[in-house]
Amino acid sequence: MIDVHTILELLDSDAAVPADGILSRTVYTDEQIKVVWFGFAAGQELSEHTASQPAMVHILQGEARLQLGGETHAARAGTWVHMPADLPHGIFAKTPLIMLLILLKGR
Repeated sequence: MIDVHTILELLDSDAAVPADGILSRTVYTDEQIKVVWFGFAAGQELSEHTASQPAMVHILQGEARLQLGGETHAARAGTWVHMPADLPHGIFAKTPLIMLLILLKGR
């Protein structure tokens, strides 16, 4: 049996939040999940949308306002959210923000 694992440093100097705009990059993908690192400048947002797959958001740094299925929630470093497929959602960065989006492909 082969033990394969992945270790990532998600808050290192190469993962700087942009001065303006939103930066995203895929940091891991396999047959079951896709992990995307996002850096948002303060005031940036992803407007409401849906995804065909269930997903999780984990806020690593900063503060945000999340729209989840018509409800608004405050989020900060340490907040974790599970979203079922087709849930309308959006995010607004109140401060510079770093988050992970984990898309669950195996459904």
